[in-house]
Amino acid sequence: MIDETLLEADHKMDQAVEHTAQEFSGVRTGRANPGLLSRVTVDYYGTQTPLQQLAGFSVPEARMLVISPYDKSAIASIERAIGETDLGLNPSNDGNIIRLAFPALTEERRKELIRHVRHLTEDGRVAVRNVRRHAKDAIEREEVSEDDIHRAEKELQGMTDVHIGKLDVLLAHKEEELLEV
Repeated sequence: MIDETLLEADHKMDQAVEHTAQEFSGVRTGRANPGLLSRVTVDYYGTQTPLQQLAGFSVPEARMLVISPYDKSAIASIERAIGETDLGLNPSNDGNIIRLAFPALTEERRKELIRHVRHLTEDGRVAVRNVRRHAKDAIEREEVSEDDIHRAEKELQGMTDVHIGKLDVLLAHKEEELLEV
C-alpha cells in the first residue's frame, strides 16, 4: 500500500511540474511562439472554441507569428479574442491571414515577467509540497512498522527534492529566455 501511495505522489508531482511548464509557455519572451496563444478562446458562432482548432500557425520570422484561419469568416472574432488577451499584441489582417508582430521587450517588462515566472514557480513548489504532505499523512495512517514508514518518508522527500529541482531548472531556463535580448 505504501508503494501505491508513493507512485501516486510521484505521478501528481509530475503533473504539478507539467502544469507549471504549461503556464510558462503562456509567458511572452519577445519571440514568436504559437504556445502563447494556447489559452485563447474565440467566440465562434456562439461557442467558445480554442484558437488552435480554428487556425494554423507559422513563424516566418523570429518576431512574427502568422495565423491562417481555416474559416475566413472567423478572422474578426480571432482578432478580437487576441486583442482581449494580456499579451500586448496588436493583430493585423489582410483578409486571409492575421499577423502578430512581437515588439522587443522593455527592461521593465522583462523584470515584470521574471517576477511573474517566479510566482508561477513558487505555485508549482507549493503544489509539490502539498502532494508530499498528503502522501505523508497517508503513509503515517498505514499499519506498518516505524522503519517502513521512515523509509517511505525518506523516499517521498527524495521525490519532492527531485521535482522541486525540475521546477528550478524550468525557472532558470525561462529567466534566461526572458533576459535574452
